[in-house]
Amino acid sequence: MGTELLAPLDLAFWHLESDAHPMHLGALAVFSPAPGPGAAPDHVLELLRTRAAAIPRLRMCVRDVLLPVGGAAWTVDKDFDVHRHVRRVAVDDGDFMAGATRLAGELMEQPLERGLPPWQLYLIGGADGGPFAVLVKLHHALADGMRAVAIGAGIFDEIAAATRAAPRGRPAVPPRSWLPDPREMAGMALGRIGEVGRALGVGASVVRAGRLDLRSTAFTAPSSGTRRLATADLDATALQRIRRAEGGTANDILLAVVAGALRRWMAGRGEALPGTGPRALVPVSRRRPGGAITGNRLSAYLLDLPVGAADPRERLRAVRAAMDRNKAAGPLKGAGAVAVLADQLHPLAHRFGAPLAANAARMLFDLLVTSVPLPRSALSLAGCPLSALYPMAPLARGQSLAVALSTYGGRVHVGLVADGKALPDLDRLAEAVEEEFAELEELVTGGLRSGARAPEPVT
Repeated sequence: MGTELLAPLDLAFWHLESDAHPMHLGALAVFSPAPGPGAAPDHVLELLRTRAAAIPRLRMCVRDVLLPVGGAAWTVDKDFDVHRHVRRVAVDDGDFMAGATRLAGELMEQPLERGLPPWQLYLIGGADGGPFAVLVKLHHALADGMRAVAIGAGIFDEIAAATRAAPRGRPAVPPRSWLPDPREMAGMALGRIGEVGRALGVGASVVRAGRLDLRSTAFTAPSSGTRRLATADLDATALQRIRRAEGGTANDILLAVVAGALRRWMAGRGEALPGTGPRALVPVSRRRPGGAITGNRLSAYLLDLPVGAADPRERLRAVRAAMDRNKAAGPLKGAGAVAVLADQLHPLAHRFGAPLAANAARMLFDLLVTSVPLPRSALSLAGCPLSALYPMAPLARGQSLAVALSTYGGRVHVGLVADGKALPDLDRLAEAVEEEFAELEELVTGGLRSGARAPEPVT
């Protein structure tokens, strides 16, 4: 693997970072003890180092380039040392999960060191033969959620074994003339015109959607640079029961649950419920099925979470209707598609305009809510089964809360990342997520058990 220019959105994420606003994704993977004597921590640590070092993308670091001016490229780190990236940290807390979560929040505060490949793995270990966790940190320039899963999966037993068994070598590529085909040139020109026109439309939508009334709330408090992590667990089977009864998508239901949890949490704080919002940014992948997993390919939808609605099913129907409108417009239209503007900007614009763009984020949204797809097959590390994986999203400048969800092993795992000073009661919000989900399930499936008729789907 040689040199590869950063894609425009990757470059934007690289320059959006500051010490108080690190731009790395994260995941806390929790493993149960293996049957028998279990895996020794030193063995697990060495296994992590060996497997991480074998992933080519994790040997790449970012270097500035002369051309294009202001650009940067991925290049192999000639002094790569996996020991700089994979470390072990101990948990002293008697409650392993509580201690691992607290420690993960502290580690998420720390920006990744520039000049090195932008990632870290931490083996968070308890007693020998007991449960352990692995905290993964990947810079957003290196990966979006889907790509992070593709890269990080290489540490698991099943993926590592399949990689070793795969035939080596690259398929032969027929030689190609350096002279472009005239028809291809015409298609590229038309595509470029279409992209510029689409970007102008998105830009106009961003201006219309921008909010000038930037009242300080718990979600938009000034950043302290601290991080807290909290987790919640939901029953994926119950989620499907709700979906069959109410219609819509699993993501619609989870967004409605987040809205209800925020309502509970705000009421518990004694805060007045807003007339509209808070507004969530809901990322959506722009990857084509079967396409290469290279570079960030993201857009997003904007969604005003209906925290003012008192009934959980009313909140769900409001979310579903709003997301249906977003999907009808498509991921390349509307203010939520602001990420696609990155493709139209010169590298110098990313380098010098990133602080302005970062400060403008709070004009569009208050918090991030994202779903991260995971493999459906069972995974393990050193023979220890993966029991839970909590994804973690970065906080944009001016935001204090990001919610990420993933489904694995019959559970929906929710990772909440917050500014530690703005939301010191993040654990209460995590509890509210579980309470809201339980109430929604009881209202929907309990009514069906008692003979009530399922409501007609909202169109």
